[in-house]
Amino acid sequence: MKRKKLKSDRSLRAKLRSPGRPPVLHRAERWPFWKAIAQGHSSEDAAAMAGVSPAVGNRWFRQCGGMPPSNLAPSAAEPSGRYLDFAEREQIALARARGEGVREIARQLGRSPSTISRELRRNAATRGGGLEYRAHTAQWHADRAAMRPKPAKLLTNPILREYVQDRLAGNIATPGGKSIAGPQVEWKGRRHGPRQARRWSHRLGARSRSPIVC
Repeated sequence: MKRKKLKSDRSLRAKLRSPGRPPVLHRAERWPFWKAIAQGHSSEDAAAMAGVSPAVGNRWFRQCGGMPPSNLAPSAAEPSGRYLDFAEREQIALARARGEGVREIARQLGRSPSTISRELRRNAATRGGGLEYRAHTAQWHADRAAMRPKPAKLLTNPILREYVQDRLAGNIATPGGKSIAGPQVEWKGRRHGPRQARRWSHRLGARSRSPIVC
């Protein structure tokens, strides 16, 4: 039985198991806390500098074992205006609720329409099979995508890994499964053989050796 195509397929994201409830505060709000921790402040002082309660700061410190997550480490790039932040995602969600289009939202935020279109598709809530956009869920997806390190695609996709291995080994086949013999390439020790002299270099040399007429 053919599966009905869902709108959520446009998100280009595989179906995920829920990793838990989205955090109350996101990457931009947690960055000042871990930056203060890296400077040697206590969790209580770092929480005050980040604008959260000491209990929240202690919970963040305890949950991560005293070490910041990979996307919040001191060596990671500080959040900049290049990417959408939570405030902009809230404006997008409100504009979508009012029925405004992608280009109108992009004009209001001073962003490219392609950025808004990609955001609505990539970070949408797809649990019900649709593409509903909620700022909190969208920020959660963006924070999870920013975490490093990421597993390699060849490690997580066995079909892609087998395809790459077959092509590297020269095992080429038609869509019907019939094997095709690959080309016989003679190994010369170098990829393109000995480098030939370039004609323009000879012409330049000949030009430089010509007498100068005043």
